[in-house]
This record gives sequence, structure tokens and C-alpha cells, in this order.
Amino acid sequence: MNKIKIGDRLKIHCYKHNGKIHRTWGEAVVLESSKDYLICANNKTTVTESDGRSYKTKEPAILFFYKKQWFNVIGQLKPHGLYYYCNLASPYVIDGKIIKYIDYDLDLRVFPDGGYRILDKNEYNYHKRTMNYSNDIDLILKNELKHLIELKNKNNNPFNKNSIEKYYSLYKSLIHK
Repeated sequence: MNKIKIGDRLKIHCYKHNGKIHRTWGEAVVLESSKDYLICANNKTTVTESDGRSYKTKEPAILFFYKKQWFNVIGQLKPHGLYYYCNLASPYVIDGKIIKYIDYDLDLRVFPDGGYRILDKNEYNYHKRTMNYSNDIDLILKNELKHLIELKNKNNNPFNKNSIEKYYSLYKSLIHK
């Protein structure tokens, strides 16, 4: 297996529980890698949906993937503030130069003022039924959502603005080499 290094450029593939591809991102530049997590960044990268539609992201993003947590977090550096988009998802795996995970519908959106909203509950309930999410997965995801909210409330990583700024600075230095 290739060792992931700072500056490596990976792709991201997001799947659904039924094994079908849901969405892909054209690039994620590695900023930090450990046995427990992977931190990447991108900006204006191409996103392709399962139906073939594609678009470019609008702003820089810092991406946090975890080996043991059932979520990933995207810090979005928008012109009017730092937003977070948190996906309840399986722990990631690396396959060649691709980050892969399964998306489990529920999302946590965190706003610059610290407020948040839980998104896609109806989609989660629909897919839980139609894709037969197990009771174990349901319990894991609900506990991980609570854990995410606790991290946000304490401003712990990845919900730490200074950390996001540090990683964004590193990203800018890597892409300008």
C-alpha cells in the first residue's frame, strides 16, 4: 500500500449503503495523515453526482476524515464566515489514491454564529427502511451525531477556527509550490 504523504492529491468517492456511488470529488490535497484521521483541503474542485451532473465547489474547504468515527466534517471558508457541513458516514478507507466512505444521509450544518441544524432526517428514515440499515448502524449514527454536537459545543477539533485557519494556510502554501 502506498503511504499517504502531505501534498498528495487524492479523489473522494462517496457511496450509499447499497454500494452505489453517490458523489465524487475530483481533488483533495492531503494536509495531515495519521493512523486515526486524514485532513485534506480543496477549492473549486469538480463534484460529480450519481446522475452525471457536475459542478465546481465555490469556496476553499478543509476536510476531516476519521478511521474510528462515523462522520466526516467539511469546514467551508465562505466569504461571510466559516460553515461546517458534517456527514454521518462510515469511517473512511483509502483505495489507491481514492478516499472512500458510505454516506448515511443525516447531516449536521453548523453556522458561523455557532448555531446548527440537523438535516435530511426524512431521507435517513427512508433509506434506513429501503436499504435496510441495521439497528446497530442506526444506534452508531445516532450516538455519533450526539458526539459531533458535543464537539461543536466545546469548539473542539474539527470545530476550531484557529485549526481551520492553520490548515488553510498550509493548503495555500502547498498549492503554490
